[in-house]
Amino acid sequence: MKAGIHPEYREVVFQDVTSDFQFLTRSTLESKESVKLEDGNEYPLIKVDISSASHPFYTGKHKIMDTSGRVDKFRKRYAKK
Repeated sequence: MKAGIHPEYREVVFQDVTSDFQFLTRSTLESKESVKLEDGNEYPLIKVDISSASHPFYTGKHKIMDTSGRVDKFRKRYAKK
């Protein structure tokens, strides 16, 4: 590998904004925010919209989120007559 061309790989905290679930992992993402965990160390904080704590596949709560009416159009078009 060439030296000096790769981003820094460090520990970061990802936080699910919908469920306040946090997990510590390693990433190259950068953030201006930081969070202090129970271990006393401060880590960069990356906020995500969905994680295993809020994803319908993992929680078992399957919902159809349709903001533009595409599901209704599909059901109307292919409804059994």
